[in-house]
Amino acid sequence: MSQQHATKDNGAGSSAGTRSQAHSPNVDPEEIAKFEALASRWWDRDSEFRPLHDINPLRANFIDEHSPVAGQRLVDVGCGGGILAEAMAQRGATVTGIDMGEAPLAVARIHQLESGVEVDYRQSTAESLAAEEPGAFDVVCCLEMLEHVPDPASVVAACAELARPGGNLYFSTINRNPKAFAFAIVGAEYLLKLLPAGTHEYSKFIKPSELAGWIRDAGLLLRESTGLTYNPLTKHYRLHPTDVSVNYMLRAQKPE
Repeated sequence: MSQQHATKDNGAGSSAGTRSQAHSPNVDPEEIAKFEALASRWWDRDSEFRPLHDINPLRANFIDEHSPVAGQRLVDVGCGGGILAEAMAQRGATVTGIDMGEAPLAVARIHQLESGVEVDYRQSTAESLAAEEPGAFDVVCCLEMLEHVPDPASVVAACAELARPGGNLYFSTINRNPKAFAFAIVGAEYLLKLLPAGTHEYSKFIKPSELAGWIRDAGLLLRESTGLTYNPLTKHYRLHPTDVSVNYMLRAQKPE
């Protein structure tokens, strides 16, 4: 999901390697357009973004448990309409949220006026912010975003640059295997209609081994992983420490 989210993905992590982004930003205009079109419904809990609202407490708790965010500088890469960003700010973090979609950022700022939660929203790529503020953040979050960009490895490397030595980084995305295709695309988009059809592209899903490789290439230490499962009967999500077959999250750390 853009916010990275159940609805938002931003990466293109097939087995293809890193592509050069020297002359163009690491942005897929078609992916940006998907979330621009849906932006007005970002905070509607009965809209296409309901999955993001449902899983946000689970992910926020996971992050806060392993990296208590109160008093910490945190950046939400691919923040979309600000669901995770506001949750982290409510827990006492000083939050910067970045996204390349103008409409989601506008919605995030409007909701900020309603909620009174302070977040510094900026239209920026991870690479641009890393060049401006290297090593500035205690916690770096990049959730449901990697499957929506042309070069996810570049985003991971930029996130590594954004983190201070000893800082923690969180990446979430969708595995690439037949089960993930059945659950995340056929099930979620066409049968259960949890997400709009066309939200995900199977070729952009990312195997944990691929993401772990990019994490190591960026000089980070892989600390742990957890899966996110969904029960269609109870309509409940839960974190699962070993089931990373569909949605999953990795925690990494920048060496001191």
